[in-house]
Amino acid sequence: MKRFQNSFISDVAFLLFIIACIIIMMFIANNPNNYVMNMIFLNAAFLIAIITYFTTIITGLILNLLFIFGYGSYTLYQVATMGDVISGTNYFWLVLTPVITLLIWLFTHSNRLLQEENERLLNKNSTLATIDETTRLKNTLSFQQDVQTFMALSVRYKIPLTLLVINVKYWDEIKRVMSTEQFSSILLEVSELSQSLVRSNDSLYLLNNEKPTWGIVLFTDIEGSEIVIQRLKDKINELNEFEYKEKYNVAIKLRIGASQFDETEPVSPLELIDQAKRMMEFDV
Repeated sequence: MKRFQNSFISDVAFLLFIIACIIIMMFIANNPNNYVMNMIFLNAAFLIAIITYFTTIITGLILNLLFIFGYGSYTLYQVATMGDVISGTNYFWLVLTPVITLLIWLFTHSNRLLQEENERLLNKNSTLATIDETTRLKNTLSFQQDVQTFMALSVRYKIPLTLLVINVKYWDEIKRVMSTEQFSSILLEVSELSQSLVRSNDSLYLLNNEKPTWGIVLFTDIEGSEIVIQRLKDKINELNEFEYKEKYNVAIKLRIGASQFDETEPVSPLELIDQAKRMMEFDV
């Protein structure tokens, strides 16, 4: 509702500003005798509006008060010394200048509120998102939620639970010789490869997409996870021989660490990742 209200105010302010500009053009066209004076006041009105756009309404109001005081003093001087009659022309700029300032401020203020609302929604969306956009894999947030359930199942039904953490060896060096498209491509291909080599009841997660790190939750023990690790490495070596060297000009090597959940020493999902990463250091 608030977003619609801000959008409505912005649209109305912009429309009224266009109408005000049309009225000003008609007024100047119908008053050719004071063309130069009207152009000076028009420039002053738009200058105040521009300053208000980049600052605040308080600054705009102060400038408008100075304009009204200066223009009022000039009009009174003309009446007192030259006997001029106060006409509608004098009132026109006294009214239109603050109106233009107010409309510009309403337009600017509403747009800023919309931008802030949009930024809040984007931040909220990124915080709550559980799927990576590129690979369509579950992310760290989803991992933490799921693994809590998997740990409870492991304890209740005495099913072994092991986490594999996978990343690419020498990634920082490899990334330097890759384009953005190649980076996205390799992220997707390794994800699909990992997904194809695990059972349907095992879960694959993308834990980090900047420095690609995957997590695979296996319902097996450490010995069983070694079979999956060997399968992954064999498949990567095979692809290096026939595809990756040609496609990416580099050989892709994986570092894999495994950590089995121990119900006697319960840990959080993030601690389980940290344990697997420490084991990864032995994979050289």
